[in-house]
Amino acid sequence: MDTPFDDFLTLEVNNLHVDVLTGIYSEETHLPQPLRISIRAQLKVADHYEPDTPLSRSKNYMDLKHAATSALPEGQHFTLIEAVADHIIDTIFLQDDKVSHVQVKIVKLALSERGEEIGITLGRSRK
Repeated sequence: MDTPFDDFLTLEVNNLHVDVLTGIYSEETHLPQPLRISIRAQLKVADHYEPDTPLSRSKNYMDLKHAATSALPEGQHFTLIEAVADHIIDTIFLQDDKVSHVQVKIVKLALSERGEEIGITLGRSRK
């Protein structure tokens, strides 16, 4: 028997390299750490997208990039990368009420020795 699926639209921005002040150890707290950030934002989907459908029926991908780069407060130290993810999620929810869910994956590049991806994924639904 087939399983029905709801329609969905997910915008993605993957593998942004961003230097962020984060960490709990003394060697981490004074220099920005390189993070690889990927974002998935689920939006309310339109009934159909025609060739002339305006951008206002979706979302600009660059808004997601902005949330993970220039919207992060310069000079702000985030003890946990979870807080970085929450800040990005909050920014995206504030940008657009069509966004129903955001998932942020952060990999701490400085911890990788052989290409491992060490980090977190945080997802939140609009409340």
